[in-house]
Amino acid sequence: MAKQSLRLEASVDERTGHMRAAYLRVREGEVAQTEEIEEGVAYADYDAGGLLLGIELLGPCRVQVLDQIAKNESGPVRQFLTGGAPRELVLT
Repeated sequence: MAKQSLRLEASVDERTGHMRAAYLRVREGEVAQTEEIEEGVAYADYDAGGLLLGIELLGPCRVQVLDQIAKNESGPVRQFLTGGAPRELVLT
C-alpha cells in the first residue's frame, strides 16, 4: 500500500502573490491514471491499485467535488482534502 503523505504543494505568482495551482498530495506513489474531476480545473491522480495519490487544482473548484472524492478516504485524508485546499481555489 502507498505511504500516506498529507502535503500541500503550491505554485504562487511571484509578482502578485496569487495562487496559480495547488496539489493536495495524499500518498506517495507512481501515477497510473489521471482523472479530470472538474473540467479544466481539478484532476485526481491514482496509482495502479486505484488509490488516490493526490488532487491538482488549477483554478477554483467546487467544494462538492472535493467532498465526493474524499468520501472513500480515511478521516484524516477527508479532513485534509476538504479543509486543506487554499480558499481561493475552492468555491462553496
